[in-house]
Amino acid sequence: MPSAPRPETSPAPEPVNGDIVTRLHLAVALNGAGWHPAAWRAHGAQPDRLFAPRYWADLAGEAERGLIDFVTIEDELGLQSAAFHRPDDRTDQVRGRLDAVLLAAHLAPLTSRIGLVPTTNVTHTEPFHLSTAIASLDHASHGRAGWRPQITSRAADAYHFGRRTTPVLTDEDVQDTELIARRLRPLFGEAADVVEAVRRLWDSWEDDAEIRDAATGRFIDRDKVHHIDFAAEHFSIRGPSITPRPPQGQPLVAVLAHASTPYELAARAADVVFITPRSRADTTRILGQVDKAVATVGRTSDEPLKAFADLVVFLDEDSGAAARRKRRLDELDGAALGSDAHIFCGTPGELAELLTDWSGAGLDGFRLRPGVLPHDLALITTRLVPELQRRAAFRTAYGSPTLRGLLGLPRPASRYAATG
Repeated sequence: MPSAPRPETSPAPEPVNGDIVTRLHLAVALNGAGWHPAAWRAHGAQPDRLFAPRYWADLAGEAERGLIDFVTIEDELGLQSAAFHRPDDRTDQVRGRLDAVLLAAHLAPLTSRIGLVPTTNVTHTEPFHLSTAIASLDHASHGRAGWRPQITSRAADAYHFGRRTTPVLTDEDVQDTELIARRLRPLFGEAADVVEAVRRLWDSWEDDAEIRDAATGRFIDRDKVHHIDFAAEHFSIRGPSITPRPPQGQPLVAVLAHASTPYELAARAADVVFITPRSRADTTRILGQVDKAVATVGRTSDEPLKAFADLVVFLDEDSGAAARRKRRLDELDGAALGSDAHIFCGTPGELAELLTDWSGAGLDGFRLRPGVLPHDLALITTRLVPELQRRAAFRTAYGSPTLRGLLGLPRPASRYAATG
């Protein structure tokens, strides 16, 4: 049965002083010096540490102290660009990244409760390698791994590999998210196949496939390690994986979506969808489109798709100070900040008001994109989180030790395990 329409409020509301308050989930999106392209020039920024693992450990540690559910780590196959669809020659913005999966693996033993969700490209990266990388991260973090699969939106990235070409987006295409999705629809279809192959590889070892009996000389039960024999239009994989089943069974899969085609990818393949509304009314509209996609792909009601809204945030104790800080960065960059997500400038209390309001439309949580790191992350953890806790809208301690558990998602059984 298709899932029912999304309720106007999330499950398990709690009464506080007579009001119904929804418990929220919070994620933080880590991206270089912050989500403003001039963030590296801001007071308190640390541009000399952007490629230092300790910098990222400090950010993840701060997020964990704030009880954040998980952090996402951005990645691409080409240098960052001011243009969505093509490279540029700018030298006044941050260029270059550390590999997101390797960085997450470095952070795993330096953290203990927060989820780690790296981004990887699925258009030019082999599904087998993706499956083992994320499974290994889940083992290294004892069940706190996630994965954000991402297609390539720039045809120029294909030149790094020389095996195929991808659609070239025009300046007209990128004016409309539906036009972008239509031009890239084949890549979204391929992405769904990649996620399905990766999920099958995660299942290819049953939970008890490892025997490790030195006396009998049996390390694995060969009957519990399975070929997946998956064939898609662009690849085929026999399997099994070389990595035993991840601690979570299936690490969390999250998809950023802006239009009907990526909503269908999220409905078909993800546990969490990141959406980009501009208001509570817009949240309701987009969640309706997500529900339509869920029905279109035939996802059942026992497979909940969690919805998080993305926000770019500039926070200060004074609302005007946050706006002035953003304007100063706009001046340094030569243009007002543009974003696919809503840009919030204000106090932590004002942001708490917005989050609790928008959550009433049916959101499960929010992914906050700090405008400047570490400044805005610190305001999230030391000011926003306590304000949400005061409103009984956010946890006061971590619960489950796994990322799926934190989000209330069950640990699925291997599809290849014998039943009955």
